Amino acid sequence: MLNNKLIEFHTYVKDLSTSDTVMQMDHYMQHGDITTLEHVLAVSYVSFLLAKRLGADVRSAVRGAMLHDLYLYDWHIRTPDRAPFTHAFNHPAKAVENAKKYFEPTEKELKIVRSHMWPLTIFHMPTSKEAFILTMADKYCAWNESFGIYDESALRETIKTYMVYIKKLRAEKNKKQA
Repeated sequence: MLNNKLIEFHTYVKDLSTSDTVMQMDHYMQHGDITTLEHVLAVSYVSFLLAKRLGADVRSAVRGAMLHDLYLYDWHIRTPDRAPFTHAFNHPAKAVENAKKYFEPTEKELKIVRSHMWPLTIFHMPTSKEAFILTMADKYCAWNESFGIYDESALRETIKTYMVYIKKLRAEKNKKQA
């Protein structure tokens, strides 16, 4: 069962979090044993909490966070056009490209996504409160995921609860379509 904060969070992301495209992120590892889907949900939820607290545009912050790693590939695997060390610099552009291809993000959301790896993406620095929130939330979650801090956190339990919920919604939807 979702708590009130997760119910409100879901109102901002339900079309994204239950989409086939976003669900593909559950097939790619992000940091340690965390999938890209779990990572973007954690970053989105932290962005949601911060945007509410700081009086920012919650919708743009949360939706930008949901799309920030929509690159849809395993960044650990080297290909002729992609070496693992270049991922941090290049994936925001791929996420923007995919966001435009599969969804209808606002220009503000696209700028939020494009700047989330600042300062690595030196020419794309955050230009809004929401973009700065995503940049910080992403680094906070990545740090916690990479060093095992996330494993024992209440945030992980919250996100796991939400993942069970959205997978249940998808199963019900697929059952109705069958």
